[in-house]
Amino acid sequence: MKRYEGLFILNTAGKEETIKETIDKVSADLTALGCKLETVQKMEKRAFARVAEKKASSGYYVNYIFEAEPAVLAQLQKRFTLNEDVFRVLFTESPVVLSKAA
Repeated sequence: MKRYEGLFILNTAGKEETIKETIDKVSADLTALGCKLETVQKMEKRAFARVAEKKASSGYYVNYIFEAEPAVLAQLQKRFTLNEDVFRVLFTESPVVLSKAA
């Protein structure tokens, strides 16, 4: 298994009250495909520097750190591309953090 970070920009247009439910749903989708969630970093709603679509001028950013098999990434990309609650997603390989012994 490798360690990954998934930066999700959630579509919040008219859905600000359902952000927590959307975050939980994405977490459930990740674990359903065999990912081991390590951390969910809830960031904040941010305006886009460049507006790609007039419907979406901002999004809620969430960073998921998880472990998964490399073959799972293609499935994740496909699943979240079809999810209308997810505006954009980017997966990157994350270095393993070694704890310092005293």
